[in-house]
Order: sequence, then C-alpha cells, then structure tokens
Amino acid sequence: MAAATPSPTPPGSLKRIVAASLIGTTIEWYDFFLYGSAAALVFNKLFFPESDPLVGTLLSFLTYAVGFAARPLGALVFGHYGDRLGRKKLLVLSLLLMGGATFAIGLLPTHATVGSAAPVLLTVLRLVQGFALGGEWGGAVLLVSEHGDAKRRGFWASWPQTGAPAGQLLATGVLSALTALLSDAAFASWGWRIPFLLSGVLVIVGLWIRLSVDESPVFKAALAAAQERKAVEGEGEGEGEGEGEGEGEKLPLVAVLRHHWRDVLIAMGARMAENISYYVITAFILVYATTQVGLSKQTALNAVLIGSAVHFAVIPLWGALSDRLGRRPVYLIGAIGVGAWMFPFFTLIDRGTFGSLLLAVTVGLVLHGAMYAPQAAFFSEMFATRMRYSGASIGAQFSSVAAGAPAPLIATALLADYGDSTPIALYVIAAALVTVVAIACAKETRDRDLGEIAERTPRESRVGADV
Repeated sequence: MAAATPSPTPPGSLKRIVAASLIGTTIEWYDFFLYGSAAALVFNKLFFPESDPLVGTLLSFLTYAVGFAARPLGALVFGHYGDRLGRKKLLVLSLLLMGGATFAIGLLPTHATVGSAAPVLLTVLRLVQGFALGGEWGGAVLLVSEHGDAKRRGFWASWPQTGAPAGQLLATGVLSALTALLSDAAFASWGWRIPFLLSGVLVIVGLWIRLSVDESPVFKAALAAAQERKAVEGEGEGEGEGEGEGEGEKLPLVAVLRHHWRDVLIAMGARMAENISYYVITAFILVYATTQVGLSKQTALNAVLIGSAVHFAVIPLWGALSDRLGRRPVYLIGAIGVGAWMFPFFTLIDRGTFGSLLLAVTVGLVLHGAMYAPQAAFFSEMFATRMRYSGASIGAQFSSVAAGAPAPLIATALLADYGDSTPIALYVIAAALVTVVAIACAKETRDRDLGEIAERTPRESRVGADV
C-alpha cells in the first residue's frame, strides 16, 4: 500500500526549517569549541586539584574525551526514537539537553568551593553535552532533507553543515571580546562563565524557531502508511504476523543493521577523510604552527578564523554543485583534493608567514567543504524513512569516535616522534584513500525520492513499518 506523496514545502516555510536546523548545529559547535578553549584556559585551574598539575591535565582531557564517547550512545537513542516518534520532538529535546548542559557549566561551583565534586559535575555535564550532540546532527539534516525540494536538496541540506564554522566563529569571537575587555584575574574569576551562560539565549531562540516548524512530511506520510498497513495486516493475518510487524517498527536499529549495514559502512568510511582533515586543519594546526614553526598562537588562530569564514561561505556552494553533478563526484573532489593538498599544506605553513598559513588553511577548508556540504543529503538519501534517523546518526557519530576524536592526538604524537610533518600528511592521505574507496562503493543518490526508498526491495517493505 503506497503512501501519498508529500506536498512540497513552501519556500518561506523551508527557510524557517533551515534556520531551525542551523541554530542547533551552530549551538553544537559553539558549545564544542567553547568547552575546548575554556578547558585550555581556565578549567585545569578551577576544576582540578592545583597541587597536581598532571592529574588536572589528564582529567581535563578526560572530560573532553567523554563528550566524544557519549556521541554514539546519543546517536543510538535519538535515532531510535526519532524514527518512531518523529524528527521534531527529538530535535527539541536535543536542543534542551545540549544548551541546558552548557548553561549549567556556567553556573558550576569550582574546586575551591566544593572540592572534588566540581570536576565530577563538570564531567557529568560534558557527558550530557556529548549525548545530545550525538542525536542533534542526524535530526537537523533530516528535517531539512525531508522538507526540501528534491532538485535542490543538496543545497538546502548543506545549510545545517555551516553550523560548524558558524559555531567556531561565534565561540572564538565571544572569548576574544571577553579577554580583550577583562583582566586575566577577572576572566578567571567570573568572566569565563559569560560565554556558557550566553548559550541559554541561543537555546531560547532555537526553541522558538524549532517549535514553530512542522514535522517532516516524509515521516508523517510514512507513519500514516505504516499505521494503515498494520491495521489491514492485523485484520487479515492474525496476531502472529502483527507481532512481527510491531517488533520491526519498535527496533529501527535492527532494521538498519539488517537492510542498510552496507550504507552504514559507506557513511563511516566517507567521514574518515572529512573528520580527520578538519581537526588537523583547525585544531592540530594551532600546535604545529606555534611549536614547530614558531608563529604566535594569535596568528594561527586568526588564520583559522578567516579560513572558517570562507568555509561557511563555500559549503552551500558545494551543496548546490552536488545537485547538478551528484553527491559522489563532489565528495570525491573533496577527498582527493584534501589528500593531494596535505604536502603543500605543510610546506606553506613551514614558510612561517601569516599569508602562507592563511592560504594553507583556507584551501584546506574549501576542499573539506566539498565533502562536508553534500554529506547531509548524501547520508539522508541512503536510508529508508523508518530507519533514516538511526542510519544517518550511527554512520556519522560512530565514525567520529574513530576519526575526529583521536586525530589531533595522533597528529601530535607523530610530530613528537618524528619531528616532521611528513607522517602527519601521510596519515591524512591514508584517511583520504579510505574515503575514496567508500565513495567508489556507494551508489549515486541525488535522484532518489526520500519517500520511496523504503520500497526499494520487497523484503524491506515487508519487514516492519516504514518509520
């Protein structure tokens, strides 16, 4: 029994939906970069025992890692309920959890006030952040992808991806303003709390926007079809069949692993070069440029900021190009380009000038955008509606633990062991090769109808509901 084709979303409503998704991803990255900067500047002194700097540093890194470790769990939980209850409900919940945890960090008592309870509370809130972030991305891109015009899906779905550079610009801008206006003592005493408390304002704006948008029409159509089919099959086939169908509907994760395991692996492979190259270009570069080349931290930071502004501008352009050429060709441009750029990237940085550093970072981020922009539509188009939230989230977040989380640490360790950029360049090139292989194994998805992917095989349409 086929579901009715969802009617196109009006352009005005679509823009509001894009804004609802973008505000969430911007808060995600704002929180991420803000926490990382605060951990380096003040957390080791305020939340961990000052008598043992090594323990404080290790615990600071532990709280950072906890955020990454919690993402796959968030992907599983939010994906499961997002495929059963809808995208909008889970996006509202993720925003409340994510923004609420960040706001609460701004209110935390320090180690000097409550002792060892302070780092414990900080770790718990970081865990909540990571859990919420694991469910945010999948829902945000699906809400746009399932509303948007199929012919321009790549363009519209790329806008939530601009939340990464937007969040980085916002977090760095707020911190830079505070450090310029406040003394070091004032910033360490109370000024560091302001950026975290500002997250509350972003959450209020985000909730106002998200609560005003409609649920995905593709999801609503699939849900209606599933309910109608269950009613018909329940009458015609008895309790045994009904129980089988109910079990399939309640476990979208099982359906993903049964029917889309290949797509999950492709998504994970596709993220390897994208995730690793991003953290090398934006995070590790601060270490390399300052310790290996001798540039100031502010010089390196300025280069990343300008490059991020360009990154923000080119992501929708790459998304639009994927609507014309296809997701795979544009993604391959990015993967091959990032791999080929790594040796010139470090050669330019080694020159030791701001101009050469800016060129290296900006070109690297432009090429990264060729992977990041079509990723939202590409992953959305891989999975059936009834398991799309789970599939996209699992593919994206599980790979981030293996790729993005250790990338700066691996690059730093390679630099310490070899004292040269060559092993680091080879590390990124190896990740690019993995991504090229993954994309080569993928099918082009640009022309897929999101409402009909569930009917691709008789077995898929037979097992479970379409949600």
